[in-house]
Amino acid sequence: MAKDSRDGGDQPVVLITGASGYIGGRLLAKLEPAGYCIRCLSRHPEYLQSRLGAMTVALRGDVLDAESLRPALAGVQVAYYLVHSMASGARFSDLDLDAARTFGSVAREQGVGRIIYLGGLGSGNDLSPHLESRQQVGRALRASGVPTLEFRASIILGSASVSFEIVRTLVERLPVMVTPRWTRTLAQPIAVEDVISYLVAGLDKDISQSEVFEIGGADRVSYLGLLRAYARVRGIRRIILPVPLLTPRLSSLWLGLVTPVYARVGRSLIEGVRNETLVRDDRALREFDVRPMSAVTALERALKNEDQELAQTRWSDAYPALRGDAQWGGVRFGQRVVDSRTAPVALPARHVFPLVEAIGGPPAGITATGCGAFAAFWTCW
Repeated sequence: MAKDSRDGGDQPVVLITGASGYIGGRLLAKLEPAGYCIRCLSRHPEYLQSRLGAMTVALRGDVLDAESLRPALAGVQVAYYLVHSMASGARFSDLDLDAARTFGSVAREQGVGRIIYLGGLGSGNDLSPHLESRQQVGRALRASGVPTLEFRASIILGSASVSFEIVRTLVERLPVMVTPRWTRTLAQPIAVEDVISYLVAGLDKDISQSEVFEIGGADRVSYLGLLRAYARVRGIRRIILPVPLLTPRLSSLWLGLVTPVYARVGRSLIEGVRNETLVRDDRALREFDVRPMSAVTALERALKNEDQELAQTRWSDAYPALRGDAQWGGVRFGQRVVDSRTAPVALPARHVFPLVEAIGGPPAGITATGCGAFAAFWTCW
């Protein structure tokens, strides 16, 4: 069995694609303390290096490039497929399908034991492009011949998730909200912690063939219900006026003006709200020891954790282009604007770090780490 320099013993080798993203980053943080030998596949592994533990290695690769996948998948027992192309424009569904077929083909060729994939709930012949693409990817992975565990989730609520940021910002910014008919569509929001619990449980699930599990939170609630629940949790009053107009498509265009989330991704999600995302098959509750929390509890936890280092991971971590583009005023994150600049400094860390410590007042338990080749300055307001 092929192993990289940090693979060892009888521990299974686990590959995580999308480890720099919202779900992948949290999954990585959960698996590393358990001692798994982890490989992270990324087009930009340099963004991951500072996060990785001793038993984890970051490999450069692309799910659309079979040659880059072969060394990454060699000797892997479990591969997490947590990538998507929604930020790529109108062709995202074609790219996602090509990527899934390429990944599945190489995984089978390399003898991967199982693939674990996070998809989306929804049923019927009128799925939105986003939801149809999520399920199409699952079908492609299962068709590869590698046993695939597909978890289909509804809205995911957690600090800095796209869905949470949309709800959060609409309620915080709009004292009076005009809510179109589509906000009555039912969903089954699930906390990000519960999603991660299912993904981790998939490692030890006894399977001989592909299976699909529908996962959702404890409540069935409309999008309008989520807005009202958030307002209650925050202790603020909002006037909500229902109207019969405003299609999801028109609402998605307006969303880009009102909310701070990455507009193209947010619009793709909003266009999918015409579809109910409810759990119709409760096998996940019967076959896994996960008892999902309520929507209100998920909102409370998201609010509690959002200031914890600007959350463990951010949805925007999946889009390195945001770091490279010069954006006036920085990148919006919730109610904050985050601006990151890096400048090389040709001095040892012991000379530079006292200046960094002095920014914003007296240091509070800050210690210098690393080689000190760079000084990074982060501003939030």
